Amino acid sequence: MTDRRALMIADRRVRDTARAVVEADFAHLKANLSRKGLSERAMDRVAEGAQEVYDEAVEVASDNKGALAAIVAALVLWFARNPILDAVFGDEDETDAEDD
Repeated sequence: MTDRRALMIADRRVRDTARAVVEADFAHLKANLSRKGLSERAMDRVAEGAQEVYDEAVEVASDNKGALAAIVAALVLWFARNPILDAVFGDEDETDAEDD
């Protein structure tokens, strides 16, 4: 019976120590969150992620300048396609009006 009592006392000490560690962690978390809220932390994480993506994009762009120039040229041509087509082939409305 003495062994069981000693084991119970040792187990209680371990439990109390573990509980004290958990309570200390919880108090630390509360203090940390009171300084900086969850939304602010989330925004910081998003900003850090965006910065990493930007840095990676800059690195890739500097390594592939020719491909980047081709993409930019394709985008310019795409957005300017209607004025370019009108200049080359003429405006369809004008030719329809001349036929009438």
